[in-house]
Amino acid sequence: MVRLEVGLEAGKLEEDHRPWGYYRVLADEPDHKVKRIVVYPGQRLSLQRHRRRSEHWYFIEGSAIVTRNDDEIPVESGISLDIPVGSWHRVSNPGGDNAVFIEVQTGDYFGEDDIERAEDDYGRLAISLGVEGPALK
Repeated sequence: MVRLEVGLEAGKLEEDHRPWGYYRVLADEPDHKVKRIVVYPGQRLSLQRHRRRSEHWYFIEGSAIVTRNDDEIPVESGISLDIPVGSWHRVSNPGGDNAVFIEVQTGDYFGEDDIERAEDDYGRLAISLGVEGPALK
């Protein structure tokens, strides 16, 4: 018999709804955190970076445009990308279906307060003075 062990109480996965979609925490351990993220059609996450974690994304449904620093990368199901610590990034969903990806965070801190935003469509912009995002096309 195989036993599935998760860092959260069985059957009580953390889910957080945002204006752009929602995420569900699948695992929350001292050295990694795993989320299933859904981005609704026509929505996008803030252009952001993290000081204390890197991320690996694996797209499982739909298609999207990933901004990573100055690059815009079209992605679809089966594509994976790395987001290094300190890289400006966002996911945009210009399509008609949900874009769904698995995010694996690694580092020494995974709190939602380790988000520095350069652009945000939902009024959550709060970045340090003197910090600039990439030159977007």
